[in-house]
Amino acid sequence: MSRLHQHSESHLVARIGWLRAAVLGANDGIVSTASLIVGVAAASADTSEVLVAGVAGLVAGAMSMAAGEYVSVSSQSDTEQADLARERAELASQPEFEREELTRIYMDRGVDADLARQVADQLMAKDALTAHARDELGISEVTAARPIQAALTSAATFAVGAAMPLAMVLLMPRSLLVVGVSIASLIFLGSRLNHSQKATAAARLTADRKLRASLS
Repeated sequence: MSRLHQHSESHLVARIGWLRAAVLGANDGIVSTASLIVGVAAASADTSEVLVAGVAGLVAGAMSMAAGEYVSVSSQSDTEQADLARERAELASQPEFEREELTRIYMDRGVDADLARQVADQLMAKDALTAHARDELGISEVTAARPIQAALTSAATFAVGAAMPLAMVLLMPRSLLVVGVSIASLIFLGSRLNHSQKATAAARLTADRKLRASLS
């Protein structure tokens, strides 16, 4: 067995189907729940009332994120399926044109014309629709939309994110709750779910939320 077959690699792009939903869910869970907790705590509510408000925000937010992600990714999936149906019809009605189109794609990437034609012939002989979906439409198994996966991931990570400022309610004295939760939420936003730098991620999310708040 060659060293190539022995060596396996794990790339972040393989997680792209759920990573975006995970990052958005966790960040929204932290920011929205922390904001709710700070607002209720600033109104001089008891710790128990702050905790109840935070739990209610966690449940409502997780359901909202799941529904939003499902609708959004379902729209993407519908678009992909429509494009695949069109491509399937074109392959059936004009296969030679589609073959030349695939050949041109490979040539534009720097492959020699004769080799590009051979590659197109072999790929179309094996699975023409998959070849065109991947190289013409940019749709692959890795990037294909998965509405249920996105919805469940978003709900779960929102709950995890929301649990972080909620934990601060239990750990901090009532007098430090507003300041403590605010500082803790900024630290939580530095999470490296997407392997970005902590300071950059936290600053980006904070600026995004402030902009949304100013426009609402």
